[in-house]
Amino acid sequence: MKKLFVMLVPLLALAGCSSSSTWGWYVINPMTASGWTNVKFLISGMGDTIVISLIAAVISIALGLVVALPGLAKHRGWRLLNRIYVEFVRSIPLLPMLFWVFYGLPIIFREMGLDIPIDPFWGAVITLALSDSAFTAEIFRAGIQSIARGQTEAAQTIGLNYLQTMRYVILPQAIRRILPPLANQFIYIVKMSAFASVIGMQELTRRANELVVTEYRPLEIYSLLILEYLVLVLVISAGVRWLERRLGSDERN
Repeated sequence: MKKLFVMLVPLLALAGCSSSSTWGWYVINPMTASGWTNVKFLISGMGDTIVISLIAAVISIALGLVVALPGLAKHRGWRLLNRIYVEFVRSIPLLPMLFWVFYGLPIIFREMGLDIPIDPFWGAVITLALSDSAFTAEIFRAGIQSIARGQTEAAQTIGLNYLQTMRYVILPQAIRRILPPLANQFIYIVKMSAFASVIGMQELTRRANELVVTEYRPLEIYSLLILEYLVLVLVISAGVRWLERRLGSDERN
């Protein structure tokens, strides 16, 4: 309720401008029945935005770690595979990738004899996860490489294999260092989820677009949309700061 109140305070302030002929803040004035209906309609899209972003972020982190490990291998072929994936994926703009996944991937599945439809939700999730995984892989690679080589050698002397060394020694230390850039990537996913509106996903931006068509007040409605994203990012940032304190990410102390 506190978060909702914080979001509505600016709306109440802007409502005072509704008497001007050039402003239409009444369309999102929570003190009126129609304004409150519009506000609830816009806010209701936040759930889909959060769910899409969370699932995409989890997949991106897992895929990014899998992609990062070959980039740390001694064998040149494994490192080459890492570079090809990273450079190829991160060179593709998000919107064309979204169209390719949503419209093109089902065609490939049909050619393979598979009937696997892709709805707007999973189209957005797959696209965001793939696009972000290349950046996440580079974050993991840099974080793992920042751990002193002696840590790996010490783990090997006590009989730990490669996977055990990564799980118990290297990754716990690397996670503390890469938490801030991973949080930045999650914020990036939240913002880029707005592209899901072009394939019909009923998230924040899609609902704002639909309301603009009916109310013809783009300035006021998109102002509320920006405020919604601002609240989301501030909540994420506060959560990351708390997590950093719990994990002791600040190594200066």
